[in-house]
Amino acid sequence: MTRAIIARRFTMAALTALLSLGTALPVLADDTLTVFDWSGYEDPAFHPAYTEKHGGSPDFSFFGDEEEAFQKLRSGFKADLAHPCSQSVVKWREAGLLEPLDTSKLTHWADVLPSISGMKNLMTSEDGTAWFLPFEWGNTVLTYRTDTVQPEEVTSLKAFADPKFKDRVSIGDNVDDAYALASLAIGLKDWAQMTDAQFAEASDFLRAVHKNVRLYWTDNTDLSQAMGSGEVDLAWAWNETATTLQADDIPVAMNKGTTEGLSTWVCGYVRLKDGEGSEALAYDYLNAITDPEAAAYMVESWGYGHSNAKGMAAVAPEILAEKGYDDVDAFVANTLFQSPMPIELRQKMIAEFEKIKAGY
Repeated sequence: MTRAIIARRFTMAALTALLSLGTALPVLADDTLTVFDWSGYEDPAFHPAYTEKHGGSPDFSFFGDEEEAFQKLRSGFKADLAHPCSQSVVKWREAGLLEPLDTSKLTHWADVLPSISGMKNLMTSEDGTAWFLPFEWGNTVLTYRTDTVQPEEVTSLKAFADPKFKDRVSIGDNVDDAYALASLAIGLKDWAQMTDAQFAEASDFLRAVHKNVRLYWTDNTDLSQAMGSGEVDLAWAWNETATTLQADDIPVAMNKGTTEGLSTWVCGYVRLKDGEGSEALAYDYLNAITDPEAAAYMVESWGYGHSNAKGMAAVAPEILAEKGYDDVDAFVANTLFQSPMPIELRQKMIAEFEKIKAGY
């Protein structure tokens, strides 16, 4: 029995005794930690130092996309840490959902990859206050079945709108990935500079893609099952999809070299305002997930990059080359970073994407 379980049982017994005596309850120090996360990130291999120190993992609650998470938090849901991505950080911060980070308690704060730490308005606000600790980064990339699709058919992202792929396409039920695809397809790599005319052009592209969509996927399991069964041949997918399917000998490949490029996102952890768990446990968890020891597992098993520069440097060169991370500078040059964008633009994308999925 772990120390955490023993402590919880002791606390419950004490509460029961106090209630039976009609005694007013004292303020008790909480020894719990709740992480609001994407499904899959509860994997203990991401935070081994935490489990070693505390005898187990924290409690987890899950969301399907960041807008769902945002609305749930605004409605009063309580957690201590959450796992948003770069494009949402400013929105969450300005909505008053976040608690500043104390960087003196973050062991690996200074080791974040320069290409990530240099992103404007991501880790800190303009006044220097720290809000966001990057954890992982990866791509949304053209992914296809090699037994039904020829490489020459998918050299361009415009393939997603090609009538030959009708009912054979899947993209995420995720406004950020959708408009990253559309932005790239119209030749735009900085979506924060999107004009009204470009927004209309990108939305029209997504309407053309919608005609081919078999499935709007919500998590990697949905998409992997659809591609593994042959229901879907062409997908706009995270690295994890191809990595896990290839491990099961499913004939899939990623094309990171399409004419228009690919999308790169950065996700990480924030402290939530009014969290009811332990601050000490929160920092233990943040330090565990950014420990360089977690990098090799992240890259090899999930196909994502880790935020810790020392951790990435220690990954075997052949694994970095296999995953396409051996030349980060060349990689970044052909990518749209899902960086923070004006809140008004993101709200407009959310509204328009709902209409597109509904067939309007």
